[in-house]
Amino acid sequence: MRHEKSCWAEGATLVCGVDEVGRGPLAGPVTAAAVILPARGIPRGLDDSKKLSAAERERLAARIEACAVWAVAHASVEEIATLNIYHAAHLAMCRAVAALTQVPCVVLVDGNRIPRDLDRPARAIIGGDALSLSIAAASILAKVARDRIMVDLAQQHPGYGWDENMGYPTPAHRRALADLGPTPFHRLGFPAVNKILCPELTLSL
Repeated sequence: MRHEKSCWAEGATLVCGVDEVGRGPLAGPVTAAAVILPARGIPRGLDDSKKLSAAERERLAARIEACAVWAVAHASVEEIATLNIYHAAHLAMCRAVAALTQVPCVVLVDGNRIPRDLDRPARAIIGGDALSLSIAAASILAKVARDRIMVDLAQQHPGYGWDENMGYPTPAHRRALADLGPTPFHRLGFPAVNKILCPELTLSL
């Protein structure tokens, strides 16, 4: 809680961590979460969501939701295509912070850039999901929320393995995309998707 304590020492009463997941997949939304942890009763075991198993994330997500002020938000595949993945991820972050039921005094953002439309004082922390418990909690909620979406979409669009790869470009997902073609939830603007769907065009360029 070093970063949170630094903000408290400067007079902030509500410190929010925000993180996003889903920049790298070939399909699905990009998802962000914002979390204001309590001063006491923080769940043990919070860490970067990538370092936790699915079962650990689910367990911790339930505990975070029970004790913290939190919100989850998304940017759609259409918004990713319009804005690009970088700005869409920042849009999801801004939406998550705006959806909180309490207004944070300062926002701790995972990464090296602060979203330009974030209307609260903020600090960017590189590797924040491993350095700030608030950001780690946000990374867990965002990951759990997005994974649930992809598992649901896997039932609607079988064959791509989204319940296992969550839309990331695994070899099986790439083969399925080449064999079955794209769904409405594939990110058609991604070069990796275009390379699979139109290899002859890629080679001609």
